[in-house]
Amino acid sequence: MPREKKVNGSLRRRLILAGVGLFFLALLISSVFGKKGLLEIHRAKKNYKSLLQEVERLEQKKNRLCREIEELEKNPLAVDREAREKLWLLKPEEKVIVPKKEKEKE
Repeated sequence: MPREKKVNGSLRRRLILAGVGLFFLALLISSVFGKKGLLEIHRAKKNYKSLLQEVERLEQKKNRLCREIEELEKNPLAVDREAREKLWLLKPEEKVIVPKKEKEKE
């Protein structure tokens, strides 16, 4: 009988250790690959950094456009320059001369 208790105790101990081991293995796998695991956290940090860079780029563009708007509101020459460059507008006495493109030799 004592040997039987020893075998049952040893088997029970092994089963408990195996169960605890499996639990920790599952915990480790879920902490690395799970929804809020290490890989997902790393991916989220990378995405956060790229979004911060995008925000910085858009802030710079916004500041540039605000300066351009302010310049157009205060300076009539800036309005004239923009009209000529972007809209191809001309004053009545002006003429546009467009040089012909030379044909490429084959």
